[in-house]
This record gives sequence, structure tokens and C-alpha cells, in this order.
Amino acid sequence: MRIGLYPGTFDPLTLGHVDIISRASALVDRLVIGVAINRDKGPLFSLEERVAMIEAETAALSARTGTEIVAHPFDNLLIDCAHDVGAQVIVRGLRAVADFEYEFQMVGMNRALDSSIETVFLMAEARHQAIASKLVKEIARLGGDVSKFVPDAVRQALVAKFSAAGI
Repeated sequence: MRIGLYPGTFDPLTLGHVDIISRASALVDRLVIGVAINRDKGPLFSLEERVAMIEAETAALSARTGTEIVAHPFDNLLIDCAHDVGAQVIVRGLRAVADFEYEFQMVGMNRALDSSIETVFLMAEARHQAIASKLVKEIARLGGDVSKFVPDAVRQALVAKFSAAGI
């Protein structure tokens, strides 16, 4: 069984993430979405909320493709998470050249830690390349329409989150 790991914070899950998940699911038998706990980033959504969004958005894709897609929270090294879930492949999404610089360094470090785990880069579709979770949150916080950037359930969660905060 080929197992892939697609790690990220997913705060929130965007259409760019969904695109990468969809395309990565065609490459593996089981795709684990590694949801980084990463308290240092101060996520808007709790870990439980992020996992629930991923599970809701990937259920239909998993049923349609036959690829098992699961969310897996982690707060350890990425390579250790890959070991924990039995992944042979780490999937990373790229949007721009700036992403590549960082990812190139990460691949080198991960290869030094375990050369048996490959990293595969998938370019986001052109219409999703500008989408960044940080920008989506800022647009939503300021009352802008984020429907072009996130699934509808995520848009609703953003509206609810900022309404509850009185923003």
C-alpha cells in the first residue's frame, strides 16, 4: 500500500489545499493529511475544527476515488510523523518560487533524517496559486468575500468565527 503524507496547518483549509489533496489522492492508496498543531502560529481555528473541516471536505473525494483520506494531527518532526503513519511519500504543494526555496531546504533536511522517504511537489492549479490561508483570514476578518478561495463550509466557519469575535 502506497501511503502519502500531506502536511500543513490548514488554518483554514483552502481550495488550493483541496486541489492538492485531490491530485495527491490519485498517486497513493492512502493519503494522510497531517494537521500540524503548531501553537507558535496562533491558529484561528482549533485543531479539532481544522480536522473536522478536512474530514468534511475530503469524505466525498475519498468515496469517489476509493483512496482512503484521513486527517492526522501531529506536533513532532515531519519525518517522525511520516514514520508514525507509515508514509513512503511526503506531498508538498507549491504556489510560487518563494515556496520552492523553503521547500528545497526542508527536503534536504528530511532526506538527511531519512533518505527512504521521498518528497513529491505538486504545483497548485493556476487559479489557486495566489491563495494563502493567511490572506484568506485577513480578507474574511475585514468582511470580504472569500468564496473564491475556500469551500463553502469553510467560508461559513470563517464568517461565524469573526462574527463571534465581534470583528
